[in-house]
Amino acid sequence: MKSTTHKKPAHPTTPWVVVALGVAFALCGCDASGERGKTKATPNTSVAAAARVQEREGRGAWALCAAPPVGGSAIDVALREQEQRATKSPESLEPLLALGATWVQKARDSSDPGFYLNANACADAVLALSPGNRLAENLRGFSLLNDHRFREARELETQLLAQNADDPTAYGTLSDAELELGDVTAAEHAAQRMLDLKPSLASYSRGAYLRWLHGDLAATKRLGAQAIRAGREAKDKEPLAWVLVQAALVFWNEGDYDGAQAGFALALTDSPGYAPALVGEGRVALAAGHYAAAATSFEQAFAKAPLVETAWLLGDAKRLAGDTAGADKAYATVVSRGRLHDPRTLSSFLSSHHGDAAEAVRLARAEYAERPGPYTTDALAWALYRAGSYAEARALSDVVVALGVRDARILYHAGAIRVANGDASGKKLVRRALALNPAFDVVEAEEARQLVAHDV
Repeated sequence: MKSTTHKKPAHPTTPWVVVALGVAFALCGCDASGERGKTKATPNTSVAAAARVQEREGRGAWALCAAPPVGGSAIDVALREQEQRATKSPESLEPLLALGATWVQKARDSSDPGFYLNANACADAVLALSPGNRLAENLRGFSLLNDHRFREARELETQLLAQNADDPTAYGTLSDAELELGDVTAAEHAAQRMLDLKPSLASYSRGAYLRWLHGDLAATKRLGAQAIRAGREAKDKEPLAWVLVQAALVFWNEGDYDGAQAGFALALTDSPGYAPALVGEGRVALAAGHYAAAATSFEQAFAKAPLVETAWLLGDAKRLAGDTAGADKAYATVVSRGRLHDPRTLSSFLSSHHGDAAEAVRLARAEYAERPGPYTTDALAWALYRAGSYAEARALSDVVVALGVRDARILYHAGAIRVANGDASGKKLVRRALALNPAFDVVEAEEARQLVAHDV
């Protein structure tokens, strides 16, 4: 390891805290839906001993760091215990770093990115005591990433790597930020450097996803298998469950619904009630025409992690099951939560369901200005297509297709956009989408079939 210019921490960090932070940073910073949110924290006014930390860091920082958790899960119990430790030793780094790592676990377990604000407050508290502390800076970068402050995250990680070019965690966060900002090549370089420095679940899973974006299925499966093997040794099963779901989604995107179901079931065996796996099972049930069963899976997933995309799928399942009122309620949730937390998914929903095209474009443009990655680019292209701006849609769509991604939804969008621009070869992309994954979306897959229905 190269030497750094960081100031030596006031107290040494024990290895188990390093391990905890490693688990916390094990996965990509943003979920597939891109949903974001805020958490409301109340000051822990009984913590008189923390006054020095609060004074150094600024008013309200300690309130977020030591906000009392609501709930009785194992993570909530751990948070309370760690807050007590931090209260007793307000100038000790170890309890604050452990508390920050657990707030990250809370965010992932609940799918509520607002808890990353609590984690960031812990990082601020550590940095007030030990400026330049590498673990705290990494925690801050991770929090910025999950708050969708991608440019700030990229800037911070670039600065950290200028001081220490052998920091695998910094490369992981940088890779995630570059991908969201649309620089896939830079994301690949950072992920490769991370893999070179530290082969692990975190680096293998990033590599697998980036290879999948380029349509390299063999490398995707090889790296995914290595990520799963690496995750078997971890005490925390959530990172492994996430990787299992991502592997299952590779099968889903190839139209192998049995293979996908096996992966989702395995994730649920390791982590019962895991929301992303429940969503996956719902997708498989939708593809099989088991609409009521799909709705049940989506309802269970939404109760654990109320994501906008899950509400969208729930609405589709209920509509197909004949529950119009339930579908309308779910769709209303998509709109209300999407406006607050996830404009990109709301834009895609409006475009898919032939909603307000102007609003879909507005939402997607705003997201594109902040995170012009592949899926935001596709969302904007599709919104523009629905709004009749075919030439602009084509220019954006071509950028995504050029990656080689094997996503039937993206391929259908590209094909329909090309057809609208008078390019008959677009139907080849539509047929390819249907051959790849005929149940990629209950609305758009049917549109795709109609678009090529009369072809000879």
